[in-house]
Amino acid sequence: MSPLPGAELVRTPLQLYRYLLRCCKLLPSAAVQKHYRHAVRQSFNSHADEDDPERIRMIIQRSISDADWILDKYTKKK
Repeated sequence: MSPLPGAELVRTPLQLYRYLLRCCKLLPSAAVQKHYRHAVRQSFNSHADEDDPERIRMIIQRSISDADWILDKYTKKK
């Protein structure tokens, strides 16, 4: 299950970045949103020089599954 529709369309790092920022908007509080936006931005910058297509694909898959887990974690707290 994906946190937002369109996860299957994410193919590039920039698309992933935008997708994860949209996921951050679904988090409950402004502080939590800010924390995860910062984490997404830091990860994007640290992997900006990645050029191996297989590694990029693995990062995209892992990031989407992590976003799903985080959103599940915060929605179950309600």
